Amino acid sequence: MKLKSMTGFGRADGTRNDWRWHWELKTVNARGLDIRMRMPNGLEPLEQDLKKSLQSKLKRGAVQVFINIEREKAGTDVRVNADVATKLMAELKTLATGLGTEPPSLEAVLGIRGVIDVAEPDADEEETAARLKAVAGTFDEAVQSLVSARADEGAKLHGILDGVLNEIEQLVAQADSLAALAPEAIRKKLEAQVTELLADRAEMPEERIVQEVAMLAGKADIREELDRLRAHVTQARTLLLEGEAVGRKLDFLAQEFNREANTLCSKSSDTDLTRIGLDLKAAIEQLREQVQNVE
Repeated sequence: MKLKSMTGFGRADGTRNDWRWHWELKTVNARGLDIRMRMPNGLEPLEQDLKKSLQSKLKRGAVQVFINIEREKAGTDVRVNADVATKLMAELKTLATGLGTEPPSLEAVLGIRGVIDVAEPDADEEETAARLKAVAGTFDEAVQSLVSARADEGAKLHGILDGVLNEIEQLVAQADSLAALAPEAIRKKLEAQVTELLADRAEMPEERIVQEVAMLAGKADIREELDRLRAHVTQARTLLLEGEAVGRKLDFLAQEFNREANTLCSKSSDTDLTRIGLDLKAAIEQLREQVQNVE
């Protein structure tokens, strides 16, 4: 499976007789799948089916759906509400007389909302159903365009993430090869620290000395952290190859990467290891930022 991004854009245009419409679908990052539609009057019957179509193709992301639909050379019916106009004229004339002003003109009254209605001619039911079907069909085209765009972005993300994993792997290898971490170097360092502890033995119980030695030995050894970092790199690459909605897993794995890097830095008493640890944290932060875009 190919990795998919949560960021994408899809569009499609359609026509039927004198109707034209244009779909636009946009997606950005989100914890789950959040679909928001702006549907004009007359398209409400399609909304549930359109959402189901999106839910079958997308797993995560905030989706915004727009449609612009218009009719060319549309015939219209103009209806004048004579009763409302007559009543308004009478009321306004009485008001004008009381104020000592001229009554409003008929033109002014006709401009008041509700006096004139402009409506589309009664639609043919079969034609309306056919148009709705055509609109839904082009929506599927827009969804496919969106899915392709998210796949293209996913391919770019795959390359970026693979590069960051390579960097992490190289930094782990550098840490593993440091002379200060060689068994002989660690042994000498521990001997010096134990000798220092034993010099104060009169003031320190033997049990405490054993605890201190164990703590020093544990702090000097970062092999477990390096092994876990290598295992995390392997797991991340496996997830990248799976590709199907692995964003949450990669996000969790990035947290595990960061935990090991923090432990490595806390154990470090060597300047080179500290530098590598800080570089690791920077690379892991880049990894964490990028996986936020993965579906």
